[in-house]
Amino acid sequence: MIQPVLPLDADTSLAPIPALPEPDWNRVGRIPITHKDEQLVPTSLLPRPLLTYPVYARQGLPGAGNECLVREEVGRRLRLAAQNLPEGLSLVILDGWRPWQVQKQLFETYLDVLRQRHPEESEDILVERTREFVSLPSVDPDSPSPHLTGGSVDVTLCGPDGVWLDMGTSFDATEPASHTAYFEPGQPGAALQLAELYRHRRRLLYHVMRKAGFTNLPTEWWHFDYGNQLWAWHSGKEQAFYGPAPMEGSVPLMPLGLSVQP
Repeated sequence: MIQPVLPLDADTSLAPIPALPEPDWNRVGRIPITHKDEQLVPTSLLPRPLLTYPVYARQGLPGAGNECLVREEVGRRLRLAAQNLPEGLSLVILDGWRPWQVQKQLFETYLDVLRQRHPEESEDILVERTREFVSLPSVDPDSPSPHLTGGSVDVTLCGPDGVWLDMGTSFDATEPASHTAYFEPGQPGAALQLAELYRHRRRLLYHVMRKAGFTNLPTEWWHFDYGNQLWAWHSGKEQAFYGPAPMEGSVPLMPLGLSVQP
């Protein structure tokens, strides 16, 4: 009898993704930052199975750079995560360090969409709903937007044919199905068609990133953090060590080894 072949990314032994609440953004912004002096590095120089696709630049978003930049230690940990993937899969980096102007444009664009959809709602409610999927733009050194720190990354998975895996929603989709645990048992999407496949793929991405030291933003399956206030919040740390990271501090060439700091 011929046994059915599971997709190479469908590892049924992976633990379920916990359904966590949204972060308390006011408390996140009050976590102290030690401001570690660490440069930004371009992810396009990292070897396979890491791939770089600067999604906002490809979409023509004004101000978006044609490169993905992350802190040095974040780069090392991304490489570690990618090397833990099953053979044939790659980790695709979509965004890292994000200029304030780009963050502002993303936030205001989605806020305007919500204003049109829900004219009956107050501005405070609309801003709160916007923050479910887009962080408030901030250059405050004590409370910066996560992507401004160089410690946030948006990632997805790619198959051996170069095609991105279907993860249940598109990147940046502003809908409940974007919540990382949406397809887990007991969650709203558990019984939907292809839920098992999406669940396995999200688990795979989630666990290789967690094993490399990242935390996940529960409302976005693609968003992971290391070293910033959001990472400190989800990992129970008393301090973060990445504040705002200006692009001018990036280095064009930087060999990244596999050694990781504790």
